[in-house]
Amino acid sequence: MASITKHAGGYRAQIKLVLRTGEPYTRDSRTFPTKREAMAWGVQREQELRDQAAADPRLQYTLRTALRRYASEVSPTKRGARWEKLRLSAFETYRLPLDKALLQITPQDIAEFRDFRAHTVQPATIRREIVLLSAVFMHCRQEWRWMDSNPCTEVRKPAPPKHRERVLQWWEIKRMLREMGYHRSARPASFGQAVAMCMLLALRTGMRAGELTGLQWEQVYDRHCHLPTTKSGRPRDVPLSSKALKLLKRMRGWDDKLVFGIKAASLDALFRKYRQRAGLEGFTWHDTRHTAATMLSKKVAVLDLCKIFGWTDPKMAMIYYNPHASTLADLLG
Repeated sequence: MASITKHAGGYRAQIKLVLRTGEPYTRDSRTFPTKREAMAWGVQREQELRDQAAADPRLQYTLRTALRRYASEVSPTKRGARWEKLRLSAFETYRLPLDKALLQITPQDIAEFRDFRAHTVQPATIRREIVLLSAVFMHCRQEWRWMDSNPCTEVRKPAPPKHRERVLQWWEIKRMLREMGYHRSARPASFGQAVAMCMLLALRTGMRAGELTGLQWEQVYDRHCHLPTTKSGRPRDVPLSSKALKLLKRMRGWDDKLVFGIKAASLDALFRKYRQRAGLEGFTWHDTRHTAATMLSKKVAVLDLCKIFGWTDPKMAMIYYNPHASTLADLLG
């Protein structure tokens, strides 16, 4: 029923149409000189809005429908499609208004989801989940025309986590190499030794785990590696130093197609196994990229470093370049 309030110009009739879900669908208001006119308009307008809402075909599209269609049509076009599909499927087990029409989902629904997830996962995970939900809503709004606004844009996300600043020390690298059975100048004879060679090339080039494990011999040239697919979605040429070239030369014959012949998941598992055997902790494989950036920054300018690592924003250099204070003190003299 319309709400009638006394107004400077007469009486104001305000309508907030509520559907069976209990969420506001639309609002309308108008001012009349008399209360009777305001009430009459309120009854008529409310019925008109109810008829429009019942006739809106978009009300058939629920969040569950959107998640499943997005997973089948949009996710396969992305890198990391498998993981995105898993996350979208997991959404159906969380506290989300899955059977609610997209038109009726409000920022409050997303905020409740955020607060509920905060009891079980870290803020970084919640941020990633809200970003994915927002992408689904945005696609529904822009491409499929199933909704008028994105409710995620009005929800505060958890603060982003602090960037990692872990740099491997030389004594840690040497201990890891020893546990992997690495022999200088020798060709690899085991997967542990192949992981050691892969780690050394990561430290020399700053390449990611997926880029290293996916590197094929046909992509290796005299002075560089060509990466046709990277995390940023753009191809990249990685320059190779003389030491990096020697490492690659020693890998010849290990695998006919792939340089290291190791899958990304296996590389991470083996790296963690040897780290544990070495009695070390506090660093991950990705920290080799931080270490490489810190080492290479002593040899090349910032813009050259960005080209090597594939950064379009020079600010990324400040995230990955993590020198020790004593190192900076030595530069000062």
